[in-house]
Amino acid sequence: MKIHLENIKLLLLDVDGVLTDGTITYSDSGEQIKSFNSRDGLGLRLLMKAGIRAGIITGRASEALLHRCRNLKIDLIFDGVRDKALALETVMEQTGIQADEIAFMGDDLIDLPAMIRVGAPITVYDAPPEVKERARMVTRARGGKGAVREVCEAILKARGLWDTALEPFIS
Repeated sequence: MKIHLENIKLLLLDVDGVLTDGTITYSDSGEQIKSFNSRDGLGLRLLMKAGIRAGIITGRASEALLHRCRNLKIDLIFDGVRDKALALETVMEQTGIQADEIAFMGDDLIDLPAMIRVGAPITVYDAPPEVKERARMVTRARGGKGAVREVCEAILKARGLWDTALEPFIS
C-alpha cells in the first residue's frame, strides 16, 4: 500500500527503537543514558523549519529525552504513556490536526494502537513483522541509525519542500 505524505502536518515519534536503537543503558547511579543520532536531529530541525510539527509519544519517561527535545525545540511531548491511542487523541485535540494529516513512527507492538489510527503509519527496518505488516512505510535504516531522517526527508520531498530545505546548505 502506497503512503501519502503530501498532506502531513505532524510527525509523531516513539523514542526507544525509533529515535534510539532501542538500547537502554543505566549508569551505576541508575541514571538512564540514551544515544540519539545527530542526522535524525537535523532532519527534525529541517522538518520543523518547513512548518511541519514534530512530537513525541513514548512509553518510557527519561531526562535524557527531555534534554534532547529541548535541544531540538520539540514541545509536544507525551512520555511515560501506556495508551498511545489516547495520547494521539489528546494531541489531535490540542493541535487541531486530523488523524489523516499525522504520520506516526513506531517500532513495536505498543505503538500499533496509535499507528493504525493515523494517515501515515511508519516503522523502522528492524521492527517486528506484526508492526511492519501494518505500516505503510518501512525505513531502510534501523531505529536510531537515521530512520527518522529518512522519514523527514520523505515528508519534505512529498510536500515539495526539499529544495527549500536544502537551500541554506548549498547557496
